[in-house]
Amino acid sequence: MKIAYNSPTTLSFTIICTIIHLIKHFLFSDFIVLFTAQGSLENAGFLTFFGLFSHVLGHADWDHLLSNLSLILILGPILEEKYGAIQILFMILITAFATGVLNLLLFDSGILGASGIVFMMILLSSITNFKSGEIPLTFVLVLFFYIGREVISVFNDDQISQFGHIIGGICGACFGFFINREKSKKNDKPKRNNANFVY
Repeated sequence: MKIAYNSPTTLSFTIICTIIHLIKHFLFSDFIVLFTAQGSLENAGFLTFFGLFSHVLGHADWDHLLSNLSLILILGPILEEKYGAIQILFMILITAFATGVLNLLLFDSGILGASGIVFMMILLSSITNFKSGEIPLTFVLVLFFYIGREVISVFNDDQISQFGHIIGGICGACFGFFINREKSKKNDKPKRNNANFVY
């Protein structure tokens, strides 16, 4: 028996986040600025644009890191098995970019952490059994409980970016419906009859 690197995107993401946090925690605390999405276009440069993608790799403390990675390690392998490692990587990049850009345009505070990726995966996993013309009840309930809670919590002064969670959830819902709808359409197409005819 050997240990398999079964989910390359999920495991690589987890390892990178952990290494970054170890460097920040034990060696160089200012290192985390590379993995923070800025909240202002003032003096925008490489760091600002790099942070639009990299902010999902940085975390404030161990609790923040472990709570995010525990859910990513549960959901990630399931989603990778269904959608593939490359597609999940693109989903992570798009979610990170969308969250970073909207935070830059709408707010003046920086953000960091993979919570948006977690919410993307939660919403995405709730509609893995999507069929054309149907909305899974699991998706409706997850949307109600997870996103509804975040909307209510927006008014709390708790240093948590509920906005990032909501954007992540919206991205996951869009990915799920678009990809699964296309697959459902392909499956619904009548198959050509390739039988040989004898005249």
